[in-house]
Amino acid sequence: MQFFTSLVAATSALAGTSLAAPRVTHDKRSLVTRGQTTYNVFEHAATGAKIEFVSNSGICETTPGVKQYSGYLSVGDNMNMWFWFFEARQSPSTAPLAAWFNGGPGCSSMIGLFQENGPCKFKVGTSNVPINNTYSFNNYANMLYIDQPIGVGFSYGTNTVTSTLTAAPYVWKLIQAFYAAFPDYKSRDFGIFTESYGGHYGPEFAKYIQDQNKAKAGENINIVALGINNGWFDSLIQEKAYVQFSYNNTYKPLISKAQYDTYMGRYTDNCLPELQQCATTGTNAACQQADNACYRTIEVPLISAADFDVYDIRAPTNDPEPPANYATYLTNTTVTKVIGAQSKYQECPNAPYNKFASTGDGPRSFMTQLSDVVSSGVTTLIWAGDADWICNWFGVYDVANAIKYTGQSAFASKALAPYKVKGKEGGSFKTQGNLSFLRVYGAGHEVPYYQPELSLQVFIQTMKKGAIVST
Repeated sequence: MQFFTSLVAATSALAGTSLAAPRVTHDKRSLVTRGQTTYNVFEHAATGAKIEFVSNSGICETTPGVKQYSGYLSVGDNMNMWFWFFEARQSPSTAPLAAWFNGGPGCSSMIGLFQENGPCKFKVGTSNVPINNTYSFNNYANMLYIDQPIGVGFSYGTNTVTSTLTAAPYVWKLIQAFYAAFPDYKSRDFGIFTESYGGHYGPEFAKYIQDQNKAKAGENINIVALGINNGWFDSLIQEKAYVQFSYNNTYKPLISKAQYDTYMGRYTDNCLPELQQCATTGTNAACQQADNACYRTIEVPLISAADFDVYDIRAPTNDPEPPANYATYLTNTTVTKVIGAQSKYQECPNAPYNKFASTGDGPRSFMTQLSDVVSSGVTTLIWAGDADWICNWFGVYDVANAIKYTGQSAFASKALAPYKVKGKEGGSFKTQGNLSFLRVYGAGHEVPYYQPELSLQVFIQTMKKGAIVST
């Protein structure tokens, strides 16, 4: 489902005797033309990372004077990770840097770029040309969209990632390589925003970055913010919410009371024991079994119980929103040449997903990492569109209340209050210290698509390292 070795510093070697001058290595920058595309090539002497990118393609971001770069960052031998960077539309020289990751596991962040919070978007229908997104996240921050792991989106080469834990080092390497090629962004405040399987990615990536900072490995990454909407964090907390939300959501009941009782029985008898076994043993086999048991006895039957879009229960299964025509746009050879893509676009390919499934990654909990990140003081926003089923707000709310930090008791005891944008209520929220929770009204899984103005507001407030507040 779509929800879901540090770099070694090179030391100067002495040539010959102790009187000889040290060997000096230098970063190299050059231009290479392939076909009709000219690439900027950067070779980082300290790490051996090779970076190839196209400057200012004119695709997606058309605001005059706003720079963009798209291309590949080497994160290993034959491991080419795609990135697309957009400068902030305002004060780019001082604006913070934020990275966006879609989930899957194994789904492209071009989804977020073109359907949610990037500089351009598509209308529903047959339109094959993007239009400006007034509420793009790069209104405020310099934005970095990343396709990971290898094999997803435009990324290509060897994929050794089999879990969230093994994905994190490559994301860290990519940011290190980005800093090397674009050193102006090294000292900026940095935020991670993600959704869906980002409930795994976000806590682990943030915690891994913090651990590398403590070890003084590579450039310090000044992570100050973490935002996760409709995330999948912990199956022990969230699987039961499938049944609860299906019966008792705001919009329409998907099952009857009798069905609710049946499914709760299945959860208790078939799903929960397997999840507990996964949590206790941690083995791949046990976690695979838990994933299969819950999927077979809870998720699939519930999905089959009514005609609804799992990403927006207000719509039928053939829901045309968010518009998928962006994916066709990214197969246009004229577009791919201009942006520097060197592989065929794959939105959510099976191979990377299957590697995560082989280790039972989905049912594993990332509550410890999330709690550690919140406890460290990183401003954290846990939010959810209330029409989403696949990572519904019932389960996400329970996750937020279960985060262990000094403010947990006070946070859990607070009631939700109206959250407003320019005086108009768009959700309900609560905050305590550096943790905020927000339920977004009238939004499906991809919240920024449905509520773009509200999403930009909470993004800016979180990146400013403060609790979200009504305006």
